[in-house]
Amino acid sequence: MDSDVLRLDASAIDYVILASYFAVVLGIGVLARRQVSSSIDFFLSGRSLPAWVTGLAFVSANLGAIEIMGMSANGAQYGLPTMHYFWIGAVPAMLFLAVVMMPFYYGSKVRSVPEFMLRRFGPTAHLVNALSFALAQVLIAGVNLYLLGTIVNVLLGWPLWVSLIAAAAIVLVYTTLGGLSAAIYNEVLQFFVIVAALLPLTLAGLHKVGGWEGLKDQITASPGGAEQLSAWPGNELSGFDNDFLSVFGIIFGLGFVLSFGYWTTNFVEVQRAMASKSMSAARRTPVIGAFPKLFIPFIVVIPGMIAAVSVQEMVQYKANGGTGGNVTYNDALLLLMRDLLPNGLLGLAITGLLASFMAGMAANISAFNTVFSYDIWQTYVVKDRPDEYYLKVGRVITIVATIAAIFTAVIASGYSNLMDYLQQLFSFFNAPLFATFILGMFWKRMTATAGWVGLVVGTSSAIFIFILSETDVISLQGQGASFLAAGVAFVADIVISVLVTMVTKPKPESELRGLVYSLTPKADLSENRTGDEAVWYRSTPMLVGVAGVLVVALNIIFF
Repeated sequence: MDSDVLRLDASAIDYVILASYFAVVLGIGVLARRQVSSSIDFFLSGRSLPAWVTGLAFVSANLGAIEIMGMSANGAQYGLPTMHYFWIGAVPAMLFLAVVMMPFYYGSKVRSVPEFMLRRFGPTAHLVNALSFALAQVLIAGVNLYLLGTIVNVLLGWPLWVSLIAAAAIVLVYTTLGGLSAAIYNEVLQFFVIVAALLPLTLAGLHKVGGWEGLKDQITASPGGAEQLSAWPGNELSGFDNDFLSVFGIIFGLGFVLSFGYWTTNFVEVQRAMASKSMSAARRTPVIGAFPKLFIPFIVVIPGMIAAVSVQEMVQYKANGGTGGNVTYNDALLLLMRDLLPNGLLGLAITGLLASFMAGMAANISAFNTVFSYDIWQTYVVKDRPDEYYLKVGRVITIVATIAAIFTAVIASGYSNLMDYLQQLFSFFNAPLFATFILGMFWKRMTATAGWVGLVVGTSSAIFIFILSETDVISLQGQGASFLAAGVAFVADIVISVLVTMVTKPKPESELRGLVYSLTPKADLSENRTGDEAVWYRSTPMLVGVAGVLVVALNIIFF
């Protein structure tokens, strides 16, 4: 990326908007600190937050670099098939989390997803999961930090390494001060700032290309053609030439394994729901998040599609097959902002981008510090110390993780489309974890040994497919290699777990209550809605039904 090509011509008013936002963010961190008196306050907000706050934070925590730059890059490269990441690859899994998984998480009062693994499978599976999760969070935090540094770089012209350190310092201050509460309240603020920034950009972009019909005409005449205006079969995205294999790869690889693996077992997301004040609020959290998730692609994917046909550098880059030039698909949104937005709106858009990357990075760091402090340090390194000690460990490890993210940001800088990198990471870490989880939750016979062996074999399988893809033994374009790796990891984990279970001893059923579906009384999984939570519009099944109808409708409309 050439920062001269991307230099954003910000004026004094833009910097005032930016400075005001940062002042509010740091102020929230200071105010949240006053509420932190114990480790449960720092790591889980004292389980006291209302559903609308945790619901917006749930979707905002995912509205980081992955969503904003990654999906706009995908929009520029692939077009409407990118919608699958939302309507196939997110919302169904979010609804499943609300209906099936959340009662187990919240009802068992675990503090993290690895802690659930500890109770179900014992210490070895727990340690494998905690270490792999911690590594994944530092790698993904590096993606958000890289893009955060990129914005500072194109705004101020600072060298990228200086920009990375400056951006990391701001996230570090408010996360270290206020813990999860500071992260969550800032995520709610960031959600509204992001929408306020990207909606005008989308409308201005559509106006420039002659509305939706004008955009369709220009995309049809561009490289990729009319195929980029249909969500299905999505051959270019999946990398499969065969339509059936492409649809199967998207539904099974992305829609089932990667999606369910991410949304139902990723502690970054689950942590927001676990901060809720009741079981009912915890179950509603992912459903409330699902409603904005349905419509976010219209202000994220479509600007990428507009940039691909209206920004000269991007048109040229795409015509050359995604090679050469001073830009990459990751720059689509920045280039569109540069060309379309006047001062004032530019400041708001820059603030929105910074907000999204900070939200993503803070979510990764706050989840990392919880898992490291509880699941690694307290469980295996220093046991039985006062609560204040672990609170202090959480703050110190936040600093360490932020510094580590500066180095992992360098890895992210090597990818022209960051979604390729992120899907690889998800296939390594999330796909096998989901297989172990779902089997262990519904099959009481599954043993502790099968839990950790399945995880290790599943992750190794995904890495093996990645190596085959990188060495051109398997040739799949787009994100097909990640979909394949996720599917192989899932199947390998299930098969090995079943085989190992057959020759090892299961836990007594008395130890599995609340951890296995068939052994948990229905009363333990019910919401028990009382008072103001008993009103009809706060019913989880009703909200899930409405969201389900909407996601089916959108898939049909954009078929």
